[in-house]
Amino acid sequence: MSQIRWKVSVRPVMLDDVYECVERCVRAVQSKDARFDGWFFTAVLTTRIYCRPSCPVVPPKVENMRFYPSAAAAQQAGFRACKRCRPDASPGSPEWNDRADVVARAMRLIADGVVDRDGVPGLATQLGYSVRQVQRQLLAELGAGPLALARAQRAQTARLLIETSELRMADVAFAAGFSSVRAFNETVQDVFALSPTELRGRAKRGAPPAAPGTIALRLPFRAPLTPDNLFGHLIATGVPGVEEWHNGFYRRTLRLPHGHGVVSLKPMPDHIACQLSLTDQRDLAIAISRCRRMLDLDADPIAVDEQLRTDPVLAPLIAKAPGRRVPRTVDGAEFAVRAVLGQQVSTAAARTHASRLVQAYGEPVEDPGGGLTHLFPRMDALAGLDPETLAFPKSRRTTLTTLIATLAAGEIDLGAGADWDQAREQLAALPGIGPWTVESIAMRALGDPDAFVASDLGVRYAARDLGLPESPKPLIEHARAWRPWRAYAVQYLWATGDHAINTIPAE
Repeated sequence: MSQIRWKVSVRPVMLDDVYECVERCVRAVQSKDARFDGWFFTAVLTTRIYCRPSCPVVPPKVENMRFYPSAAAAQQAGFRACKRCRPDASPGSPEWNDRADVVARAMRLIADGVVDRDGVPGLATQLGYSVRQVQRQLLAELGAGPLALARAQRAQTARLLIETSELRMADVAFAAGFSSVRAFNETVQDVFALSPTELRGRAKRGAPPAAPGTIALRLPFRAPLTPDNLFGHLIATGVPGVEEWHNGFYRRTLRLPHGHGVVSLKPMPDHIACQLSLTDQRDLAIAISRCRRMLDLDADPIAVDEQLRTDPVLAPLIAKAPGRRVPRTVDGAEFAVRAVLGQQVSTAAARTHASRLVQAYGEPVEDPGGGLTHLFPRMDALAGLDPETLAFPKSRRTTLTTLIATLAAGEIDLGAGADWDQAREQLAALPGIGPWTVESIAMRALGDPDAFVASDLGVRYAARDLGLPESPKPLIEHARAWRPWRAYAVQYLWATGDHAINTIPAE
C-alpha cells in the first residue's frame, strides 16, 4: 500500500490485512526497536498473543510471526494483548498526524470518541463519505473497521479505569463506552486474557494510592523528546484561569463531551506523567487523546530530525536538542480565537486579552488542586460579546467577531477530523486573517506538520541570525527541503531565541 510511509527506513506492504514486508518487520522485532512501537503489531501463531516490536520476551520463530497495522486488526484476528509489553498502551501511529486523507481523519475522529458518541454513521457524516466507503477504506488500510477500532480503544480505556480508579466494574463498563457489563467483561477477557477483577488485582500490588477523584497514568512517547519548548510554549502563552504552571505541572481545564476536566502534565525521562480529574468518566479516552495531541506525543522524531538535519543550518540545532515537538491545542476553535488575539501584540498582551474573555464569558469550575477557575468560553457564548469592550483596533475587532460568528455557526471545522486544505481556504477568506494566522492555526489547531509561519518575527529573526533568507518568499523557497516537517523546523528556529517559550520555569 503506497499510502503507508514508514519514516524509519521501513515501508510495509499489506496483503489480506497482514503486513507482508516480513524481513524488515522481523528485523525490528529481533532488535526490540522501540521506534516501531505503534507502527505495527506482531502476532504469534503458537501463543495467540500480539506484542509491540520492542517486547522484552524472546522473539518467536519467524514462521510463527504475523504482522498487523493496528491493535484492532490483531484483536479481530483472535489474538490477545501481551501482558509484558502491553501493546495496547504503546504510542499511537504517527501516520495519522502527518496525513490529511480520509483514513487519517477517521482515525483522529475515532480517537476523539466520535464512534462511541454518534456511531459509524456520525463518523461518516463528519468525513463527508458514506458508511460503506469509510468501512472499506479503513479495512483496506488497517485491517479493521471503525467498530473494531473503537472497540480496541474502549478496551484500553477500560484497562486504565480498572487499574487506576476505584470505580465499581459496572461504572467502569459504561464509562469506557460499553453498552452492557456483559460486553465489557467479554471484551476485557478476550483482549487481555484476564477478567476485570484479575486486572485490578495485578495493578494494585505495590501501586501507590492515587489522590481521590484523580486518575494517574503515564503517556508514552517515542524518544527522543526535548520538552523545553513544548511545555515552555504552553506555559508562557497560557491563559490565566484556564492554564497554569503549578508544582512542576502544566495544568489546564478541558471542555469534554459529557462534562469538563482538569489535567496536570509533567515531562519525565521516559513518559509524560498525567493526572486527570473528570466530572464524567466517560470522557477519559477523549481527554487522553486530546492531551496526547496537544503534546504531539505520537510524532516520529527520528524521521522528522533525519529529514531536517539534511540542511546544514538546522543540523547543529537538532544535534543539540533532538526530538522537539509542536505544541498544539485541545480545542481548535479556542486556539483560533487566541491566534487572532495574538495578532501584532506581545505574548503578555495576548494573554491579557484572552483572560478578559475568559472572565467575562467562560464557565466557572472548581479546582481544589490548584488555581484554575474557568473553561475557555464556548463560541456561542462569545458570539454575544460587545465589540466596543475589546481593547484593540476596530479592524481586529471585526476579524475576531467574524471568526467567532463563523465558528459558532459551524461553518469552519477545526476539529480532529478537519480537512486541512478546506479549513485554510475558509480561514483565509475571512477579513483580517492573513498567512501568519492561517498557518499558526494550521500548525497548532489542525496539527498539520508542514504548516509554516514564514512571516513570524521569531522565525525571521532566527533565519537572519542563522544566515538564512529573512524575507518570507525566499525563506519559503529555502524551506521546501524541510517538507513535510516545516512545523518542526519552526520549533528549532524559535528555540534559538531568548524567549520564555523556550524554557520550563523553575518549580
